[in-house]
Amino acid sequence: MTDEVGYRKPPQSSRFKKGKSGNPKGRPSGTKNLKTDLAEELRERIMVREGNSAKRVTKQRAMVKTLMSKALRGDSRSTTILFNMMTRLLALDEVPDASVPLNEDESAVLALFEEKVLRNAAAKNAAPEAAAEQPHQPNSENGDASGKK
Repeated sequence: MTDEVGYRKPPQSSRFKKGKSGNPKGRPSGTKNLKTDLAEELRERIMVREGNSAKRVTKQRAMVKTLMSKALRGDSRSTTILFNMMTRLLALDEVPDASVPLNEDESAVLALFEEKVLRNAAAKNAAPEAAAEQPHQPNSENGDASGKK
């Protein structure tokens, strides 16, 4: 074995010893990560006043109630957050039954969209062919193609 030292070959004396960790103390056991801390914090119960009565609810429930209350009062930011949560968590993105035929309006919109997509595809296919057919012409009088004068 050679004691070659260089790129990615540190001296033998500074390498990790066999059977020893590079982080001997490591993370202390029992230390919780952020996800666990957040879940525990959201499960804690607090007192909330609704009208004349006071109830004990979880912090998570209190946050949802506050968000809903602000959205109902017209706060657009709270409404956006609430809608995003609803679509993500309540499976509002279910696909409708495809066996139901389209009505006239839906068929018209679909036909217009299809026509537009086909027109754009034809234009993209025609653009490279037209560019290849035209000879290159310089932009300036001195023959410089950069366009600078």
